Amino acid sequence: MTTTYNPFDPHYLDERDLRQELERVFDICHGCRLCFNLCPSFPTLFNAIDSHNGAVEKLSHTEQNQVIEECYQCKLCYIKCPYIPPHEWGLDFPRMMVRATAVFSAKKEGGFAKVMTDQFLGRTDLLGKVSSASAPLVNKISGKQGSFTRKMMEKTVGIHSERILPSYAKQRFSVWFKKRSALALESPISQIALFPTCFVEYMEPKIGKDAVAVLEHNNIACSLPDNTKCCGAPWLHNGNINEFVKKAQNNVKQLASEVRTGKKILVAQPTCSYVIRKDYPLYVQTKDAELVASNTFDLAEFLIEENKKAEDKNFLKTDFKGVVPQNIIYHLSCHSRAQNIGYRGRDLLKITGAKVTLVERCAGIDGTWGYRKENYNLAKKVIKPLKSAINTSDAETCCGDCHLANTAIYEETNRLPEHPISVLARAYGIEAT
Repeated sequence: MTTTYNPFDPHYLDERDLRQELERVFDICHGCRLCFNLCPSFPTLFNAIDSHNGAVEKLSHTEQNQVIEECYQCKLCYIKCPYIPPHEWGLDFPRMMVRATAVFSAKKEGGFAKVMTDQFLGRTDLLGKVSSASAPLVNKISGKQGSFTRKMMEKTVGIHSERILPSYAKQRFSVWFKKRSALALESPISQIALFPTCFVEYMEPKIGKDAVAVLEHNNIACSLPDNTKCCGAPWLHNGNINEFVKKAQNNVKQLASEVRTGKKILVAQPTCSYVIRKDYPLYVQTKDAELVASNTFDLAEFLIEENKKAEDKNFLKTDFKGVVPQNIIYHLSCHSRAQNIGYRGRDLLKITGAKVTLVERCAGIDGTWGYRKENYNLAKKVIKPLKSAINTSDAETCCGDCHLANTAIYEETNRLPEHPISVLARAYGIEAT
């Protein structure tokens, strides 16, 4: 990383240095404009500069800050931007936004309310453990949009009262995994370690269960790493670099042990796989972090790539005796696109013989950004094209890899997307547990 984006550099939290970098980058972006339609930040930026007749240096701190606040870390800049490292201009818009958020966080800008929201959204493991232990009650209290309880939550922890929140499972995925009766696989063709993520661990263990069932059905042995935590994305996106690094260091230690036994790390949620692959090496800066990153894969990516390598050996079985949808609309999340792994979720669905329609539009959530009360109305605008694509589709099944995006889709369309691995499990005739 350059000095500008290296969180361990003494100038990283220097606001004066940051403002100089913002001016440099904004000038380059204004002259390029390839990202004009990616997210709200860029129209806001270009309109502000145009209002000053192209004089970037005349942007006020308030105008700069609005660009920062509207960035929701979709990472799609990396797909469009021609100036990302190793280009000599070294432009890394998402990491600059993280740096700006870190500077503001260190100064405690936003006051007590923002601190409370950051803490609530960042402590996913603590919240998950408490909420899973009393899931029915928690789900009842937090599940009703606009209720008195939700309005109190909005005032205290900054989560918009109308936003649908993912519900919690009574039994955590890791508890189920330890109690389950594993299949006795003879000479497994591969061995993997499943990184559950906080979504699968606390909210949607069904995805993890279906993943294990599909993998074992295909003679792939599964293990669950010990003592892993949330990937830390909420802390990173909130600008709390110290807390993020603590999470990352813990996970790197656990996952590196799995890799050294010859296993690949599979992740069922795109934000989490992105963080492990792209952010851990930059913020942990150890050989183990590089080792983990290079051996971590999106779940669908791993299955499709291994299937390609196998050619006529049929790595993936095609004994589909269960329910196979005829038509599926598949949402490709921003964080899947940013990893440049192709349309692997779609490709996995197509193995069943289903017709799959792809939609590449943002769900307006992107980590925790869309949950904050100050971003809610803007997030509703961002998701409109995705909402329209799904509402006008005649596909019988809706799919998506990202649990947060799926919840937002459900809020807008009343259609709850399934994870591709769950569709594959039902196609094999594997019953949901």
